[in-house]
Amino acid sequence: MKEQFSKEVINKLKYYVYIYSDPETDEIFYVGKGIGNRVFYHLTDPEGTEKSRLIKRIHDRGKEPKIEILTHGLEDEHTALKVEAAIIDLIGKEKLTNRVRGWQSGVFGRVEVTQLISHYEREQVNIMEPAILIRLNRIFRYDMTDIELYDATRSVWRIGKDREKVQYAFAVFDGIVHEVYKVNGWYRAGSTFNTRGSFDYETGRWEFVGQIAEETIRSKYIRKSVEHYLPRSAQNPIRYVNIKEN
Repeated sequence: MKEQFSKEVINKLKYYVYIYSDPETDEIFYVGKGIGNRVFYHLTDPEGTEKSRLIKRIHDRGKEPKIEILTHGLEDEHTALKVEAAIIDLIGKEKLTNRVRGWQSGVFGRVEVTQLISHYEREQVNIMEPAILIRLNRIFRYDMTDIELYDATRSVWRIGKDREKVQYAFAVFDGIVHEVYKVNGWYRAGSTFNTRGSFDYETGRWEFVGQIAEETIRSKYIRKSVEHYLPRSAQNPIRYVNIKEN
């Protein structure tokens, strides 16, 4: 396999998005973006990653991974990153050796139309109940399962005794409410089962147990903006509403 583009080809390609797949099964195992000869880097990648181990197994079979350019001629890296993220979301990260989801896929990745509308229309809502807003920007993704979103929202937080006054917890991403939970009780981090793993090492942190709020509450708040309560510039991912703090 030729492992280098000529200068002429590089100039024509500009930024591009590429895929690696198994030559025998055509199963895609890696999606990447690049410029120049980046697409060939993985063939001799010295890191002991899942991707490099899979490439080695293909080489051990006397084969070469199938490398394809999905799209090229992209004018900037920003565009290439968005395309890469879309492809990863379409295939599903769990089927790939990519370590992380695509760039800003939480915002620009795969999303239902109704969620996209709420993201950009940003209809503000006033919260009437004693509540806690929990921002999930680092771990949120639109294709989270119900249990993944619940476990991400409820744990693990460094908060004080005012938590006991909370009736509802709001799962918030980019200022938009994605779910509302009725809080039944707070427990020390790691003391209840969590699909995200064990948090018993998180001293001084708390997690709640509850269930999805009644429909009269959910219908008022889901897909509405609470950014006026919890602005993007706020350092603390937690905000109490309608609670007199001690």
